[in-house]
Amino acid sequence: MKILAVDFGDARTGLAVCDRTEFLASPAGVIHSTSMEEVLAKVTDAAKEHGVGEIVVGHPINMNGTVGDRAVLCEEFAQKLGESVGVPVKLWDERATTVTAHQILNTVDVRGKKRKNVVDAVAATVILENYLAYRKNHQN
Repeated sequence: MKILAVDFGDARTGLAVCDRTEFLASPAGVIHSTSMEEVLAKVTDAAKEHGVGEIVVGHPINMNGTVGDRAVLCEEFAQKLGESVGVPVKLWDERATTVTAHQILNTVDVRGKKRKNVVDAVAATVILENYLAYRKNHQN
C-alpha cells in the first residue's frame, strides 16, 4: 500500500510517499503556506494523486513525552485531514526527525536556500521510513 507522510509546519509542510511494496520512501515535495486550510487541500490533492491508502502525520511530542502546543495543532490537522481525505490518518512520533534530516543534508553537502527548500520533505521521508520500519517489525 502506498503511504503518504506529512511533516506539518508553520510555513512549510514536507511530504513523502512510499512505493506499493512499502520498501522505498521518497520526498514528494514541500507545501509553502501558513494556512491550515490551504495545506489540508494540497495534502488531500497529493494523497489522491499518489493513490495512497494511508497517511502518517508527524506528531511533535516533546522529548520528555509531554504534548505541547505544536503537537495539539498537529492533532487538529490530522483530524481535519482524516475528515477530508477518506483514508486512515495516523499520528507518528517525529522526535528528532528534523535533526536527522539536517544530518542527511550535511552528508550530501546541501546548504543555504536549497537546504531550506528540501529539509521538510527530507524530514517527512524520515518520518515515513521510521513508520515503515515499525510496520515491518510489527506485522502480526
